[in-house]
Amino acid sequence: MESNYSLGILGLGVMGRSLAKNFARNGYPPVGYDLDPHLPDDFDIKVVNSLDELVAALTPPRTLFLMVPAGAPVDAAIASLKPYLQKGDLIIDGGNSFFADTERRVKQLEQEGFQFIGMGVSGGESGALWGPSMMPGGSQEAWPRVRAMFEAISAKAPEDGEPCVAWMGAGGAGHYVKMVHNGIEYGDMQLIAEIYDLLHRGAGISNADLAEIFAQWNTRELRSYLIEITANILTRMDEETGRPLVDLILDEAAQKGTGKWASQNALDIGAAIPTINAAVESRLLSALKPERVVAARVFGSAGKYTGDKAALVAAAEQALYVSKIISYAQGLSLLKMASQEYNWELNLSQIVPIWRAGCIIRASMLGDITHAYRRNPNLPNLLLDDAFTQAVISRQAAWREVVQTAVVLGIPMLATSASLAYYDAYRSEVLPANLTQAQRDYFGAHTYRRVDKEGSFHTRWED
Repeated sequence: MESNYSLGILGLGVMGRSLAKNFARNGYPPVGYDLDPHLPDDFDIKVVNSLDELVAALTPPRTLFLMVPAGAPVDAAIASLKPYLQKGDLIIDGGNSFFADTERRVKQLEQEGFQFIGMGVSGGESGALWGPSMMPGGSQEAWPRVRAMFEAISAKAPEDGEPCVAWMGAGGAGHYVKMVHNGIEYGDMQLIAEIYDLLHRGAGISNADLAEIFAQWNTRELRSYLIEITANILTRMDEETGRPLVDLILDEAAQKGTGKWASQNALDIGAAIPTINAAVESRLLSALKPERVVAARVFGSAGKYTGDKAALVAAAEQALYVSKIISYAQGLSLLKMASQEYNWELNLSQIVPIWRAGCIIRASMLGDITHAYRRNPNLPNLLLDDAFTQAVISRQAAWREVVQTAVVLGIPMLATSASLAYYDAYRSEVLPANLTQAQRDYFGAHTYRRVDKEGSFHTRWED
């Protein structure tokens, strides 16, 4: 076989096939391989039957794109490729790998003379086919080799046409950014679900009416992919029963782990992301369906809202918007702290713009966030940008009204209330941590600092 392909794709599942078509449509026809291919009739990409054929078809230095499940399958794929590779060849992992695994793979492969990129790809099947948002990181010298190719297949921001792909940094930086993207996604989805629950179960607003409400919201400041699909979901009727399909879906939300990784790592590096944590915990609680059924019989169900529904809907729109700001603020703060922890030099003014199109969290709000970080690349927290400061302050009353209403009714809003609590804690000049530290010193002699003089102090409290 002639060596005339510039890209090989190993793994031709839904995402791999979609990316292959995207590359081909944009002038980079790949050659593909899969251990167990189940290819549709309209798949017109060249496919070979073995790894040695795959590698032989590529023009040196070779570029191989892995689209296989995260974890052991990635290591297995790399190991199976190595016997056919030459020094200088590049392997790209486009799956949702854990960033620490990517760090390990970059170091190991570079020591062996190869290059490695760990790249987060967001947008699902449609994004992969028509333009995803991509977050590559790893071997720095590999980026110029693939930059034009990735920019060609990426989504383009609607505001300025910029490609939604950029170099994130060394090691596992690319997969880390994708992990945080998914954490924000978890928070965003949960916030939307909580507002839906308050208005549907609490206020008794029908799915059809809610579909119209979400569609209207999608024409204003809440405009985003997730709001758009929520409106569409609420209109879909089940063909068998004629009932709204969403009412027939079991209330258990699964997860693949990236949101959980974000929460775990945030604890490791000392970053506060309570909205994202609440979203992860809400999915865990949803898995307790049998227990929740019993508990509902024991403790009773939520109450019904009897106030002005139109006013509640208006307040809910404002509460959702400001809670989403908080979710983004937490995710971006996590990136800022991780950059310092792992010496990645992450550039938030470069990261945020690539989320404006192609990815799951794309939203009109991201244009404003992009402007905030371009005005001040060293912004400590998104909430301290003047535009977002005013956005939060002006919606504070509606935000509190929504949370209070949910508490009175007994409608759980873990992420919304966590967003409000984060805001209140962040803006508190004084927190009760002085008492916490006194307790630590009391039972463990952990010492404390004072507000009136320098030094570390310990008190014999029982004296």
